[in-house]
Amino acid sequence: MSQFSLPEVIRDFDRVDPALVKAAANYQASILADVAGRRGTLSSRVAPLSPGMRIAGPALTVEVRPGDNLMIHAAMSIAKPGDVLVIDGKGDETCALMGEIMVSQCMALGLAGVVIYGSVRDTEAIRELGFPVFAVGANPNGPTKMVPGRVNWPISVGGAVVHPGDLIVADADGVVVVETSKAGVVVELAAKKVADETARLEGIRSGAQLRPTWLDDALRKAGVVMEGAASCAS
Repeated sequence: MSQFSLPEVIRDFDRVDPALVKAAANYQASILADVAGRRGTLSSRVAPLSPGMRIAGPALTVEVRPGDNLMIHAAMSIAKPGDVLVIDGKGDETCALMGEIMVSQCMALGLAGVVIYGSVRDTEAIRELGFPVFAVGANPNGPTKMVPGRVNWPISVGGAVVHPGDLIVADADGVVVVETSKAGVVVELAAKKVADETARLEGIRSGAQLRPTWLDDALRKAGVVMEGAASCAS
């Protein structure tokens, strides 16, 4: 126990509803990011080890000191099936914080994936396992296991704030974080966004709508085209 009122490792927290996780898994990260207000996305430095890797699940947050993975082991010991380990490794690339052994353990525990603001190793083996891992890079150096950190506290990862239990969705485009309280609305809006984009794509492919319907109004509001003037299509 630390000198503060809360322990450094918080075991129990509210996770996003599993039904919302299942629904969100049907959407691209880009769709969810758009309807969530174009916020909550991690830096593009955090990328999948293989383009086909996808993640959807509640965040189990971990803060470590650069180069030390003690608290990742602590987090794995309390993780539940379906959780996503989201690790603030401070963006350090001087050594790996996870490798084949730890990823194999995550897989055996039934976790949904790992998002790590840091480096990993054994990347070929992890790709063969097929377990989704998103990281900033790879480094063959191993970590230490001696420096304290925190589990299930709010963290900052790749420019986004992540709270324990937040919805994490990740794919080839990157990682998006949706606050638990907003997840239901975001998933509902995602369905409409997909329907609108599907109709737009059909219009493009058929040749019926080769320019956006909103373009002229947007140009006028931006002062590019004056009110009453002919549109760009004229």
